[in-house]
Amino acid sequence: MALKDDLETEVAKVYKDKWERRDGQVVPEDADLKLGNDGVDLEATVLYADLADSTKLVDNYKDWFSAENYKTFLLCASKIIRAEGGVIRAFDGDRVMGIFIGDSKNTSAVRCGLKINWAVKNIIEPAKKKQYENTKYVMKHVVGIDASKIMAARTGIRGSNDLVWVGKAANYAAKLAAMSEEYPTWITHRVYDNLGDSAKYSSGTNMWEERKWAAMNEMRIYRSTYWWSL
Repeated sequence: MALKDDLETEVAKVYKDKWERRDGQVVPEDADLKLGNDGVDLEATVLYADLADSTKLVDNYKDWFSAENYKTFLLCASKIIRAEGGVIRAFDGDRVMGIFIGDSKNTSAVRCGLKINWAVKNIIEPAKKKQYENTKYVMKHVVGIDASKIMAARTGIRGSNDLVWVGKAANYAAKLAAMSEEYPTWITHRVYDNLGDSAKYSSGTNMWEERKWAAMNEMRIYRSTYWWSL
């Protein structure tokens, strides 16, 4: 069969076939879903941790130095996500995606974001400066967090496929991770309104500043410079 005919057949099948969907009790893995129209629904909080200004990093520094910064950031972010009960389901260059479920998913995800901020400033930066005393590079990052119902589906072709996460939380968390790195943690109102006080206040002071997200119909979002010590 010619490639054109094959693509026309497969695309028509995707649009024609009915979806098989079920509620998930755990974050699914690739093997839990078929390549057809098969979906798992989750109430989840999604976190994206993104290394800021990575283009400037690769433009102005040696590739091995850039790689070391990618590695240290993703190492710390990934271990903190797991320590907070999150599940890592995607890496994309200089960022990692974590998924949190359960009754305390919002508080756990936000605590994770604040701990990543602490690790960048108190573990990665001191280690880098000790090794490279004269470097001018200062690591900055952004964590974006949102909560909603999401659907997991398996995309790609046989032998080369991955899970895709469809829903507000996945998209909005990714967009928030591209916000100003002057505020390392950004969350939506869906997360903020369901936070435990431990992740909302520090010694009685609200750690979060409310903003209106002009690009998203004035959605209420929150940003913070606070951290949570490990």
